Amino acid sequence: MDKSSITEKIIALETAALDAWHKGNPSPYLELYSEDFTYFDPAHEKRLDGRAKVKALYENMRGKVKMDKFEIINPVVQQTDTMAVLTYNLHSYSGETLWKENCTEVYRLETNSEWKIIHSHWSFTKPSIV
Repeated sequence: MDKSSITEKIIALETAALDAWHKGNPSPYLELYSEDFTYFDPAHEKRLDGRAKVKALYENMRGKVKMDKFEIINPVVQQTDTMAVLTYNLHSYSGETLWKENCTEVYRLETNSEWKIIHSHWSFTKPSIV
């Protein structure tokens, strides 16, 4: 697969997962996560280790996330043959409310030729400094 195809594939996987997430369905993201997945979320003080822990968190959120639309801004995919790092800014809209976040996703090409996310890091674009 050439670099352009990998970039398109990674962005398509992320877009599909985000589309479902914004409708309250975390399943596409959960399907993308590897078993050894690690996760940084701005709402948690520590990293979550393992797909099972993130699944428990997401199942508590199922059906509760509802956004009208979203925009992936300035996505960049840096890659090797078996790894890809996707970074982008996300703007999510719910009525007049705009959420701005930064995202880093580390994808790994598995032996079955599927791309899986092995690490995800989310942060607010303009966090409040304490």
